[in-house]
Amino acid sequence: MQDWNTYRDVLLNRVGDFAKLSPEVLRGLQTIESSATKTGKLELKIHELIALAVAVTTRCDGCISVHAKKAVALGASNEEIAEALGTAIALNAGAALTYTARVFDTIGALPKQ
Repeated sequence: MQDWNTYRDVLLNRVGDFAKLSPEVLRGLQTIESSATKTGKLELKIHELIALAVAVTTRCDGCISVHAKKAVALGASNEEIAEALGTAIALNAGAALTYTARVFDTIGALPKQ
């Protein structure tokens, strides 16, 4: 099993190294991340639950490690996290189902033999 705390620390250090090389890119990302909460319509915990669901659908280990820590720090329970991840699972399954149509479109477009 992954040592997530060590992984997160190493990752954040490497991001820091990148920030020294390209600080404007990191500032841009930070601007985008902070702008998502500016309206104040959703609790910060909800933002982190959404981030976790998106992290799972995009298969981003770094995102998972960072946002899991933030979600727990904001009081997200295992049950809330599981519900958010259930939505991610359902969406991925739905996307897979939707993309099956592309397979049959491709097969239908093949030259007849």
